[in-house]
Amino acid sequence: MAWWQYFFLFASALIGGGLAQYGEQRYRAYLPILLSFSGAYLLAIAALELIPDVFGEPSDAPGLWLLLGFFVQLLLEGFSQGVEHGHVHTHRGQGFGYAMQVMIGLGLHAILEGLPLGATDGHVHHHNLLLGIGLHKLPAAFALGLLLRGSGYSRQFVWGCLTVFGLLSPLGAFLGEIISIDPVWRIRILALVVGSFLHISTTILFEADGSHRHGISVRKFLVILAGMSVAFFTVH
Repeated sequence: MAWWQYFFLFASALIGGGLAQYGEQRYRAYLPILLSFSGAYLLAIAALELIPDVFGEPSDAPGLWLLLGFFVQLLLEGFSQGVEHGHVHTHRGQGFGYAMQVMIGLGLHAILEGLPLGATDGHVHHHNLLLGIGLHKLPAAFALGLLLRGSGYSRQFVWGCLTVFGLLSPLGAFLGEIISIDPVWRIRILALVVGSFLHISTTILFEADGSHRHGISVRKFLVILAGMSVAFFTVH
């Protein structure tokens, strides 16, 4: 990966977290729209590009690894409190352990999603995956910033957590580059990431207009359509 790609992953987290720190009231209303766009984009690149890559290469039970990635994400969200898809459940009076619990869930996911970027050998069109991860990290970092500040942590501590979060996907990509990953394991790791993306993206889209409404607004529908259209034209 080029240096700017590492920087893009890192900066997307800091920008999202910075908006939460200094522009919460101004930008919070845009969080559902950005989440819907990023969720639609992730789902579309998974369907149009990543899943065909997973099942188009020789591997042992790729579907099982994809399902495993889906359920691993379910477990990680027990730690992260659903920050990956924009949930902000603040808890005042929590100690250091609560923040570390959230960071463990987010951090393991961030490292995992970065691995295929570094391990790609030309079979994965990683520019679309890179953009998808960046679009996903920006609202996730925004939600993380809101969660930690709303839970009473200091601004300095929140910036420290955002910096660590920003570094973890580039760390995963770097590990993917320096470790010689067997092609079969590369497909398994990609399948895990795809399963994780499917969980996150479908959760975002199902919650697009809130859990108490059976339907979707015209605005959200158009945003989702735009996200999928961008994915389609970048893949093709």
